[in-house]
Amino acid sequence: MQCIWPLAATLGEGPMWDARRGVLWFVDIKQGRVHRLDPATGDRGTIEVGGMPCFVLPADDGGYVLGNGHDLFRFDGEKVTGRIGGVAMPAANRFNDATVDPKGRIWFGSMDNDENAESGALHVHDAGAIHVAGGECCITNGPAVSGDGRWLYHVDTIGGVIWRFDIAEAPLLRDGTVFARIDPKDGNPDGIIIDAEDHVWAGLWGGWSVRRYAPDGALVQTVEFPVANVTKLAFGGPDLKTVYATTARQGLDDAQLAAQPLAGGLFSFRVDVPGVVLPEARL
Repeated sequence: MQCIWPLAATLGEGPMWDARRGVLWFVDIKQGRVHRLDPATGDRGTIEVGGMPCFVLPADDGGYVLGNGHDLFRFDGEKVTGRIGGVAMPAANRFNDATVDPKGRIWFGSMDNDENAESGALHVHDAGAIHVAGGECCITNGPAVSGDGRWLYHVDTIGGVIWRFDIAEAPLLRDGTVFARIDPKDGNPDGIIIDAEDHVWAGLWGGWSVRRYAPDGALVQTVEFPVANVTKLAFGGPDLKTVYATTARQGLDDAQLAAQPLAGGLFSFRVDVPGVVLPEARL
């Protein structure tokens, strides 16, 4: 476990390994920044995009999809090049976390930026159209899709629940089952990803750790961190066995920040089971 970039992000989020270029992308939502790291060369870059950038995903045109505020944009790695579409939602809402399934559909959540109203939901960009899939709650996180494309995992962060839905028949969240429930004393589930064995890894906000769950929901591994707010992970590197983790300083007072000087940094650690390459979004 090491902090490889102590950049003191207010709300570091959305790490995404770009296997095409061998670089990691992630964002600082509250500072309006997109960050890029090339582990092979150590090169680091920061793009000031403004607004509240929430995720960067690979696109099938060779570029990227950037979720920012209420909208999806095309992003070429240096600048926004056009708008894809948006979601009509309360002004206080914003996008949060996202993934791409094997069919190239973008699954992305919305949430109340003030973290009070139950106004968030999961949305899907599919064949050029965006619709609401369900999963209404205050703070949506995840989502993550199993390797075969059947199961979608959706996080109700404040509720402390990771849900599982069968999306084989339609891109809608129906008849979900509780995959895992996290006791509040252990933190709140944040972003999740799935490895090559279909195990679910979850960052814990306020939990000083990440957890690995087996496909049956059993907790099988915990990795402890020197900071409280671990937001999300991404598998990267040539063998997809290096885990990158974003963290956040948001919500920590002066005393807590003094005790956690690396809060908001980018961390990495090694694992035995690799991740999988994120599919490209179909635009």
